[in-house]
Amino acid sequence: AKARCYSERLASVIISRDFQERVAGLDLKGEGVSRNGMGRGGGESFGLSPKDLRTLRGLNTPVKIQKFLDGLTYQYADTAWSPRRVLRERKGHCLEGALLAAAALRVNGHPPLVMDLESVRDDDHVVALYRERGLWGGIAKSNYAGLRFRAPVYRTLRELAMSYFENYYNLRGERTLRGYSVAVDLARLDGKGWMTSEEDVWCVPELLIATRHYELFPDKVARVLPRLDRRSFEAGMHGTVKH
Repeated sequence: AKARCYSERLASVIISRDFQERVAGLDLKGEGVSRNGMGRGGGESFGLSPKDLRTLRGLNTPVKIQKFLDGLTYQYADTAWSPRRVLRERKGHCLEGALLAAAALRVNGHPPLVMDLESVRDDDHVVALYRERGLWGGIAKSNYAGLRFRAPVYRTLRELAMSYFENYYNLRGERTLRGYSVAVDLARLDGKGWMTSEEDVWCVPELLIATRHYELFPDKVARVLPRLDRRSFEAGMHGTVKH
C-alpha cells in the first residue's frame, strides 16, 4: 500500500448525521488564508515541549521540513499519531508526516493547512500545504518517490493535485488518483489536541473524509486510463520501504 493514512474502518465509513452536525461548524473551505500564506502565532508554544518546539522552529523552510520527513522511518501501521508522538518515535506514515509538516509550518508563522488526495483501489494521501508569492506548494511523507515535495509554482490546488497524478499508482500499475479536497485548516481541531495528543488523533482523518472534494476528471476518462509502464513504475518505487 502507498501510504496508510486512514484506518480501514474509517476509509469505508459512511458519515453519520451526528458526525456531519459535529463538523458543520468547521471551516472546510480554506477561507481566510492570506495571499502569501502567512499566519499569526509564530511565537506560541501550542502545548509543545521546549525541545519539540526548538526542533520544529529549526525546520523553518519547506525544504528543511521535507528533508526531516524523508529522514523518518516509514511505518505501516493503523495509527494517527500527533506531531509530538512522531517526534518522539521518529517514524510515521503519510498522515502523520503531513501533520508534523503542518505543525512545523505553524510554529514558523504559517497556517497549518493540509489537503487530502482521494483515490480508487488505493490509499488516500495527505499533503501539507504552503504558499509563497501566492503560489501553492506541498510537503508530504510517502513510500513512493514521486508523492512527496512540490515546489511553490502552482496557481491553484487543482494544479497542485494534478502534479501528483502520474506518480499516483497502485501495485498493479493502475493510475489511481481521482480527486482532491479543499485546504483544511487544522487549527479548527486545536481543541482535540491534534499537535500534542498521546492518543491517536482520528479527528483529523474524520474531518478530511467529511471535507468537500473535487474530481480531477470525468469517470469516462478514468475508465480508459492506460496502466503505467514498467520503467516509470520502478522509478517511482525507488527507496521504497518494504512491508
